[in-house]
Amino acid sequence: MADIPAIALNDGNSIPQIGYGVWEVPDDTVPRTIAAAVEAGYRSIDTAQGYDNEEGVGRGIAQCGLPREQLFITSKMRTRDQGYESTLKSCMGSLERLGLDYLDLFLIHWPVPAHDRYSETWKAFVQLQRDGRIRSIGVSNFLPEHLERIIGDSGVTPAINQIELHPEFQQRATRDFHQRHDIATECYSPLGRGTSLDNGVIKAIAAKHGKTPAQAILRWHIQQGLVVIPKSTHAERIRENIDIFDFALDDADMTSIADLDRPDGKMLPDPAENNDLW
Repeated sequence: MADIPAIALNDGNSIPQIGYGVWEVPDDTVPRTIAAAVEAGYRSIDTAQGYDNEEGVGRGIAQCGLPREQLFITSKMRTRDQGYESTLKSCMGSLERLGLDYLDLFLIHWPVPAHDRYSETWKAFVQLQRDGRIRSIGVSNFLPEHLERIIGDSGVTPAINQIELHPEFQQRATRDFHQRHDIATECYSPLGRGTSLDNGVIKAIAAKHGKTPAQAILRWHIQQGLVVIPKSTHAERIRENIDIFDFALDDADMTSIADLDRPDGKMLPDPAENNDLW
């Protein structure tokens, strides 16, 4: 089992560089997939209130055989719960469903800017961290203008921004902002929801190293210092996704993948326009 590198966060904590994401994994299935992930070597589990599987994740954590302190557990808050007091209540709901005393990381899932509650929500996150309910606080799907506002309003910089990032959508401007402000970049949909696996450039690089296209893409993330959270419900693929620490892409490989970036490569909603409450 490979040692998983850790990425240092701006609050003194750290996060495993690869984690197991459970988006669209049903509540009754996720304990089994978490068991497979832990057996394969994952120690970071990423869920969200909106995934409707926190209770199943809690069962998986309780049954996995590892002590709590060896796991890094992330959840994200529903957009409809934004607001100061409602955020405090929402976090407690996640802890109850997960059966935990604290979260390692809690994220604002989307800024939903038209509702203009993400700044006061962030101030509640700061309080939850001070109270010990959350070790590290961060956001998801935030653009630089959203980040600038919450930093300016609170004086506290998020530890992480979790964003869609894959070879066809590389988010360079947002990543540049992260680097300037010491915010870790965490990548969801790292395989482009599977579409990147069929790319001829990716296939050629994978074949060159005797690896699968998924392994080549995840290695590309790792070598850039990104945190990555692939998802699968199949034990074989769960193991495959973490088996990426016995090879390295060369400069030519990295340049070839960098050239795959497309302005129209985004697959999920634009954070500037997504104002759905759910």
